[in-house]
Amino acid sequence: MPDIALYQPDIPQNTGTLLRLSACMGISAHLIEPAGFPLSDSALKRAGMDYLERAALTRHLNWEAFDGWRRQQGRRLVLLTTKTTEAYTSYSYQATDILLLGRESSGVPDEVHASVDGRVTIPMAEGMRSINVAVSAGMVLGEALRQTAGFP
Repeated sequence: MPDIALYQPDIPQNTGTLLRLSACMGISAHLIEPAGFPLSDSALKRAGMDYLERAALTRHLNWEAFDGWRRQQGRRLVLLTTKTTEAYTSYSYQATDILLLGRESSGVPDEVHASVDGRVTIPMAEGMRSINVAVSAGMVLGEALRQTAGFP
C-alpha cells in the first residue's frame, strides 16, 4: 500500500497529524530531514496523540539518503504540488507508490521536483493558493488507497 513522505516539514502539528493518519491507515511514513522543529516537540505529540507509538516512521538524514533508498526499493515517487495540471483523481496509483509532501513554507526544491516519477494536484476554486498539507495528504492518500484496494 502507498506510503507518505514529508520533505523537511516546518509545522509539528501537521507532522503529528500525518503520523496519526499513517498509523490509522496502516501505512508507513518517511520523514526527510532536517525538520524545521525538534521532533520531540510537544506540539508534535499533541497532534499525533497516542497514535505516534503505532506509526511506522522512518527518518531519512536528507533528500539524497531518502532518494537513494526509494530507488533501491524500486518505489515510484508521486509529488503533491500546485505546479501541475494533473488532478490527483485521474492519476493511476500503484500500491508501492510514495506520496511526497513538500514543506509547508516552500514546497520542494527544483532538484526534488525533477526527480519524481509523477506530479498530482488538487483542483481548487480560482484564486486559492493551497490546501493544508495534512488535509491534502488525506485526500490524495484516500484516492490512492481506493485505487489500490489498500484500505485496512
